[in-house]
Amino acid sequence: MSVYLHDIPLSEAQSRLKQALQNADLWRTLGTKTIPLDENALGRVTTEPIWAKISSPHYHASAMDGFAVRAVSTNGAMPSTPVALRVGPEAQYVDTGDPLPEWANSVIPIENVESLDENDQITKEIREPKSIRIRAAVAPWSHVRPLGEDIVATQLVLPAGHILRPADLGAIAASGHQEIKVARKPKVAILPTGTELVPIGSALKAGDILEYNSLVLAAQVKAMGGEPTRFPITKDDFDLICERVQQAAQEYDLVLLNAGSSAGAEDFSARVVEKLGTLLVHGVAVRPGHPVILGLINRQSKIVNRKSNDLTLIVGVPGYPVSAALTIDIFVEPIIAKWLGRRPKELPVETATLTRKLVSPAGDDDFVRVVVGKVGDKLLAAPLSRGAGVITSLVQADGLALVPSGTQGIEAGEKIQVHLYRSKAEIEKTIFCIGSHDLTLDLLAQFLAQHDRRFASANVGSQGGLVALRRGEAHLAGSHLLNPETGEYNISYIRQYMPNMAVKVVALVGRDQGLLVKRGNPKGVKSLSDLARPEARFVNRQRGAGTRVLLDYHLSLMAIPSESIVGYTQEEYTHLGVAAAIASGRADCGLGIAAAAQALDLDFIPLFQERYDLVIPKEHADSELLTPLFGLLAGREFREAVSNLTGYDVSVMGTVILEDE
Repeated sequence: MSVYLHDIPLSEAQSRLKQALQNADLWRTLGTKTIPLDENALGRVTTEPIWAKISSPHYHASAMDGFAVRAVSTNGAMPSTPVALRVGPEAQYVDTGDPLPEWANSVIPIENVESLDENDQITKEIREPKSIRIRAAVAPWSHVRPLGEDIVATQLVLPAGHILRPADLGAIAASGHQEIKVARKPKVAILPTGTELVPIGSALKAGDILEYNSLVLAAQVKAMGGEPTRFPITKDDFDLICERVQQAAQEYDLVLLNAGSSAGAEDFSARVVEKLGTLLVHGVAVRPGHPVILGLINRQSKIVNRKSNDLTLIVGVPGYPVSAALTIDIFVEPIIAKWLGRRPKELPVETATLTRKLVSPAGDDDFVRVVVGKVGDKLLAAPLSRGAGVITSLVQADGLALVPSGTQGIEAGEKIQVHLYRSKAEIEKTIFCIGSHDLTLDLLAQFLAQHDRRFASANVGSQGGLVALRRGEAHLAGSHLLNPETGEYNISYIRQYMPNMAVKVVALVGRDQGLLVKRGNPKGVKSLSDLARPEARFVNRQRGAGTRVLLDYHLSLMAIPSESIVGYTQEEYTHLGVAAAIASGRADCGLGIAAAAQALDLDFIPLFQERYDLVIPKEHADSELLTPLFGLLAGREFREAVSNLTGYDVSVMGTVILEDE
């Protein structure tokens, strides 16, 4: 028995869905609604062209405070030969917006007019002298807004299928409308299912999962122009889920049935669709989001003559957060666009250079979340965590890269197309950091945001960061590589990995490294020698990480073979990852920083002190982009914020360790 009903290519799934909606007369605008012209019309989609009822302005209007005149009567006026005009028959005072007299075709600004009465100047208070004098001629229709300058009656103001913006509302009003016809918002029911789910705010116990997918899906639908409704959690009961879906199908245009779309014992979604309607697709060759379900539900349990209003579209949305969110973007957004009569939203696409190798299953379209930064003239894309449950990867992502079906992988340094979530202006203000992980980098990002800079970091270890700098893939790298022969940090490694490259090395912090253990230290781990005990399960940092280099150095001094340590090959990419492994019981101990132990309520056994530096190529150190960074390192606020964290020494912050000419 296959896991999915039929795992089909993305293009085929989309085509099958479109054809089914066309057959059901649902591939169209759902309906039209007439609404008042007010601020609530913002974001709605027009269903008909909007034609101007009146011109704007609907009369010849003065564009300045001044005097309306016949342009011909000013001919010959020069500084040396001024022309006098009688107020009344030859000139008439007008304020901005006033209609011109029928005989006038131009306006002389008040500041260009002299009085021939007792007053030397025309002022706001003295608007009606008997005569005025001018020293420059004016052309016909100068300083006049002629009838229809903005809008001419009967002209097209906005087309059908237009998403209304603030300025559009003003144009519609100016053209004489008080009401507009817009597309009816699609009504979308969101049904979370799962016995393990609990509402946001619940006290959690092992096995409980916070139900927040419906919140994300509802926000996505609303942003797309739909009208979402979140239903209460339904436990894993086939009949109960059927009842809820049938109830939702009576009133809603689309039902999003969240979770239960795989093929486990309690994954009922496909069976629900088969019972209540027609199952079109179960399983699409995309990652993340394999177990997508597409179908049509009968609104009534018994239907004799099936019509479009007898059917409701249902999408079985995978339970993992990233899969769920991308399913809405891929399948639901184009449908809502069609129902609203607008074009599907298209993200801007840029070509970027991949910072590390991507391996993908050959049979799937693989959607990869990436952080994007511009280093020099090169646009770079650094892949984020690919777990379907890692919703923070969507938060951190600057864009989405597609590795198409048939491609097993893309090598580092190759080009890849990225659909950008952020503007190019934001990306050009992004400081790209690749290297060792430290908690102060998150704090640094917070402070830099106040100085119009984004700080994006990728954790690849100290050595990986230096390699990235050599390849021109980052503005800076965090590093804490100890040279066992000299006791110095980073310098020898910089010369090894970045030969002939001028750099500036600035100390960020001194920090404590030690063993992280559970509260009370149940395994009695007190030193590195205890790691060789078989009952003490260890969790390590990845190869190339400064913490891994530090560990291996001291194990060598103590003649402890790595093979004797249970869990030595179990790797995490961050200090918080190590702490989480211990807190969750996957390991008993690990080497890391004190701040990570504090963050997850672990005990900390201090062993070493080290210096954590920022390594910056000189070309970037001297750039305007990094100016705010050096300002923070030299200032008081960031220093004080770091000093409030456990296990950090800020006395070295900002010290220049090395600066090449």
